[in-house]
Amino acid sequence: MVVNKKKPNPIDIHVGARVRLRRTMMGMSQEKLGEHLGITFQQIQKYEKGTNRIGASRLQKIAEVLNTPVSYFFEGAPGDDEKADGLREPSADYIVDMLSTGESMQITRAFSRIRNPKIRRRLLDLVRSLADADHDDETTA
Repeated sequence: MVVNKKKPNPIDIHVGARVRLRRTMMGMSQEKLGEHLGITFQQIQKYEKGTNRIGASRLQKIAEVLNTPVSYFFEGAPGDDEKADGLREPSADYIVDMLSTGESMQITRAFSRIRNPKIRRRLLDLVRSLADADHDDETTA
């Protein structure tokens, strides 16, 4: 007998990934979020993977705990990737994958503490320069 497991809905996967992104940006563990919601960290894992759907009232509570509007979880959702001017937003999967590393989260947290726009711009220019140099090293090697 073949068991046909239903694949998670792309919206559920996206919303879960956004929950994970916001939670990690705030430096909160799955266990701590679960405590706030009165559920286990395993349930948080299932939400974040999209294997379990998040109900409306639960999503509202998650938004409150993570101090963000509910709409945040739907930004860049599948089918919502074109803006009014026809330009596409970067893939949410790319952003979540990039911010899932420890180094990326540390850089993001530190960068967000820099208030001076000139310093932020210079840092961005430095990072681009280093990325270009690294790419040039790879192509010549």
